Amino acid sequence: MPVIRKVEIANFRSIKKLVWYPGVGINCLVGSGDSGKSTILDAIDLCLGARRSANITDADFFGLDVEKPISITLLLGALGDSLRNYEAYGDYLRGYNAETESLEEEPGHGLETTLCLNLQIEGDLELRWKLISKRADDKGVERNLNWSDRVNLAPTRLGAMSDYNLAWKRGSVLMRLSEEKPDASKALSTAAREARKTFGDEAEKQLGDALAVVNKAAGELGIRIGANAKALLDTHSVSVSGGSIALHNDQGVPLRGLGLGSTRLLIAGLQRAVAAKSSILLVDEVENGLEPHRIIRLLGSLGAKTTPPPQQVFATTHSPIVLRELDHSQLRVLRWHGDQHYPLSLPQSAQGTLRAFPEAFLAPSVLVCEGATEIGLMRGFEQYLVSQNRQSIFAAGTALVDCGGGHPDRAYDRALEFAKLGYRTAVFRDDDLHPTPAKQAKLGAQNGSTFTWRADQSIEMALIGGASELVLYQMIDYAILEHGLALITAHIQTASQNAENLDGLRALLNSPEHSINPGQRTVIAAAAGMGWFKTVRYMEHVARNILAPNFAALTPELQHQINEPLIWAQQKHG
Repeated sequence: MPVIRKVEIANFRSIKKLVWYPGVGINCLVGSGDSGKSTILDAIDLCLGARRSANITDADFFGLDVEKPISITLLLGALGDSLRNYEAYGDYLRGYNAETESLEEEPGHGLETTLCLNLQIEGDLELRWKLISKRADDKGVERNLNWSDRVNLAPTRLGAMSDYNLAWKRGSVLMRLSEEKPDASKALSTAAREARKTFGDEAEKQLGDALAVVNKAAGELGIRIGANAKALLDTHSVSVSGGSIALHNDQGVPLRGLGLGSTRLLIAGLQRAVAAKSSILLVDEVENGLEPHRIIRLLGSLGAKTTPPPQQVFATTHSPIVLRELDHSQLRVLRWHGDQHYPLSLPQSAQGTLRAFPEAFLAPSVLVCEGATEIGLMRGFEQYLVSQNRQSIFAAGTALVDCGGGHPDRAYDRALEFAKLGYRTAVFRDDDLHPTPAKQAKLGAQNGSTFTWRADQSIEMALIGGASELVLYQMIDYAILEHGLALITAHIQTASQNAENLDGLRALLNSPEHSINPGQRTVIAAAAGMGWFKTVRYMEHVARNILAPNFAALTPELQHQINEPLIWAQQKHG
């Protein structure tokens, strides 16, 4: 099962330089739009596909600079017998050390025997393939792969135009299912109206093994094609060739009429069946055309949960469902710095965050919140700002991550996972418990930010302490509405050790004098800390309907403390 050990790309579209050592199973690329994810798939397809030409233009050169040639180099390992043939490729076989990711000119003990294939495109837009070896260069010889080997190595691609794989055409997955070859000449020699039926009878004999694999794959994947698929002449084809023969359901309807999702799912299942011959699969936008449960089924068909992996897959995604289902080792975050792109591996420590907040890995900016209260505050202000035609934090590309409360170190541990992967990252926390200084310093060293309240304040202390009396009165009334008069009364009595009562505090807040004192605010803050607003929904309502509309009635210090994370989250990045 040949696999790609190393990918090198230079001067191709948005990629000036990329060097990548992919894994043997699924390699799913995550990154912002126009980051180069699809370009990597296109580069692999161009270099390894069974083609002699391609539609290349000046726009395919980095920065439109045709003076600097496009170069795509793939190091191929796990070679089959034909690729290890010394007579054909002896001058080009090289040794690869996976531990040191180094390449030796000669195969040797402890080294994997590999071939290095390069595609170069210069200003004349001609595609030139060759195998790379210093020994061959010293001898002054040059060659490409044998065409039969190129056909066997050519990757299958699942994209918007994948239905050609559902016909017996050159390079299609159906042509790789078995050694059988369709012959439509006998059927096409009969009358045109009887041709499809006549060939349908012959196809059972010619393509029986392949049709059995198709029926089995469709059944396992839950794709409705009737009792059995048939190979009939495609009525839309005008070519009397292998391409005229396509898969149909049991009623004679071409399977290329399936929906996009079903087509991709079936082709993935067929590709799995031929993985021993053609082991490299390219998948543009894994989730395209599929419902969540079918996305999970597709990933299973690709081998996401299979050990050892049945095939090597290069994929892209913008789906949190895909991220949640995949292991951290199967994902790469595509970043670039200066002239170089590099896919970053996710550490094992990120697996929990990946399961709980996969959508955050799809955003350029991540605000890690200590708990649900901070999440609710941000969401409430977000909703109010959008209603006032102000910048949305989500439109700016910011994701909110909930750490579930507890010690503030948890927020920094989670934030560091994102910061190390190149995400613009910040922590929004209380200050009644202090994080380990070294952890906060580590986030700062990764250009991460911290937003918090005045020293030693919780969110309840900050909001109750900085709100006007009328705003505070509205907050208490909302707490009564949600939790009931009896519970709020009990909380006030407990927090004040029976020194204060709810009716008295409400009277003071609603009086013309507004004579509530700092000690009484402390009592209300302590009572609120018993759970008045400690869910996303509760604090979201407080922020949107009480705090934001009355923002001018908050103290300047509180306004500043709320504005800091909001302004950070509204800034577009990446």
